[in-house]
Amino acid sequence: MPANNFKFDLRDHKFVLKEWLDIDKLFAQKAYAGYYSKDDIDSYLDVAYNIAKDVMAPANGDADEIGCKYVDGNVITPDSFKNAYAVCTEAGLGTSVADRESEGALPWVLWGALGEILIAGSPAITTYWGLSAGAAGLIQFYGNDYLKQKFLPKMFEGSWAGTMNLTEPGAGSDVGACATKAFATDTPGLYKIKGNKLFITAGDHDICENFIHMVLARVEGAREGTAGLSLFVVPKIWVNDDGTMGANNDVSTTGIEHKMGMKGSATCSLAFGENNNCFGYILGAPPNEEGKAAGMSQMFHMMNEERLNTGLLAQGVMTEAYYCALEYTRERVQGQKMTDPKGPRVRIIEHEDVRRMLLMQKAVSEACRALLLQTYYYVDMSQIADDPEEKEAAEDMFNINNPMCKAYVTDMAWPMIGEAIQTYGGYGFIEEYPVAQLARDCKIFSIWEGTNYIQSMDLVGRKFMMKKGKPFMKWLTEVGTFIATNKEANPDFAKEFAALEEGMGAFGSIMMTLKGYFQEGKMQLLPLYSTRILHAASMMYCGKLLLDQGILAAKKLAEVGEDHYDAKFYKGKIASTRFYLMNIVPQIKIAKDLFENYDTSAIDIPEDAFGLA
Repeated sequence: MPANNFKFDLRDHKFVLKEWLDIDKLFAQKAYAGYYSKDDIDSYLDVAYNIAKDVMAPANGDADEIGCKYVDGNVITPDSFKNAYAVCTEAGLGTSVADRESEGALPWVLWGALGEILIAGSPAITTYWGLSAGAAGLIQFYGNDYLKQKFLPKMFEGSWAGTMNLTEPGAGSDVGACATKAFATDTPGLYKIKGNKLFITAGDHDICENFIHMVLARVEGAREGTAGLSLFVVPKIWVNDDGTMGANNDVSTTGIEHKMGMKGSATCSLAFGENNNCFGYILGAPPNEEGKAAGMSQMFHMMNEERLNTGLLAQGVMTEAYYCALEYTRERVQGQKMTDPKGPRVRIIEHEDVRRMLLMQKAVSEACRALLLQTYYYVDMSQIADDPEEKEAAEDMFNINNPMCKAYVTDMAWPMIGEAIQTYGGYGFIEEYPVAQLARDCKIFSIWEGTNYIQSMDLVGRKFMMKKGKPFMKWLTEVGTFIATNKEANPDFAKEFAALEEGMGAFGSIMMTLKGYFQEGKMQLLPLYSTRILHAASMMYCGKLLLDQGILAAKKLAEVGEDHYDAKFYKGKIASTRFYLMNIVPQIKIAKDLFENYDTSAIDIPEDAFGLA
């Protein structure tokens, strides 16, 4: 994407962080007190914006046009990537954000806002420190002092990278089918590793000098399935006890994928122990006497973070597409107004359907941002809240929201970027305009970190019933309390409250219907409708968040007046609120009707009746 195509507006980020979320409460917790204040937010956002505009966006053209190359077993990235990586690392926006033991660690909610901006500049480049941060965080959380001292300093400074290695040839999302083996050595905690992994994001490249792979493998004798998997810290190049690098640890890159999009993000196939000389350290304890291991629970610690971050990737790309489409429609002149068919030709933003497409993108983008940053706020409070009960409550809210952050946001990015392309007309299909690349780049996000079907089953099959269903009932009650508390006091939003109330009622019916199907043994209806139930839950929750923002914006508008420079922003927020509540939230009722009058034709159809027999 050419640098001059980068478009971004920071105003909604400032609204969310400085006006909507209770950021003062967060910054008052002991972990952040004295390090951050609301007055700091603008400067952080400005730094991220300037890096995205001046460094990331110019390199993003290379991400698509040059991409990554696989040459003689090595992965070569465009030269511009090295500079972008160095600038972000120097600014404290790289792997160092994962260091939660350092004083004044960057709050996750602030990092989420900054991350979206950088992603809008180049989603591909951000993957080179995104996975490293997750891997480093795992070692810091689960590793012993030996592993922390050996690996974390170089990882946090950005000279060593980290990866996540789950997927294997033939296994795909079925992690329990893992065939990678680990064999104990005479040194406690040290194992020989043998196996193959694929689809490893940033698994190898020429930006960093070493790679610390987090590898799922089965210790010899451990039970089958996910319960028997352990997690290993496997360096590409062996690290001596004095911190120096030794010989290659029998880890090789066997190829990279040639992809539809995200061509600048190296997706690697890796081989461990082809010469029977690969070693790794087990993270935590080995499997117990029953053959149970801790690898999957440890890996989910990282995966849960990456699922939220994948939603953020989709958010950054979706928002960038909207801003590009907005600017194009303000410049492109074509056709006359329907109300003045013999009048002058007008900019296409003056046509009704183009305005509908733009406001849909704006509303969905702002709703998803509210969902994401509210959830990053919960992550912060779950880690650093001074009140233990508040800490636990925030952890529960994060766990419920996380599958929606990953699945709903990434599911919305694809059609919203489609709307952006549509506003361009034929030019949207031409590669010199940015939306074509953004469409290709965004599609992987609904597949990464567990496909969105897996997220929907996590929400419906696990999170609804977590802790006997009490956290989810609290989550649901908060929507009802919001309506009851605010409905009468805000008559200007009467229609929007009615839509949210009807949506909540429809979702309640979905929950009752789901319970009935369980009792009747109609278990196949759960996977058949789980994605639609996740979307319904997301639309209801996003409707609540956006309506809360719309009420605040209306109050702010009344305070500053029509002539204030911020009036246009508040009017735009009110418009987003109305559109989302009146056009998106009613879809919950459609989901309810479909679920109650369920159709099993997708299950019942004979396989050979699909065609190509």
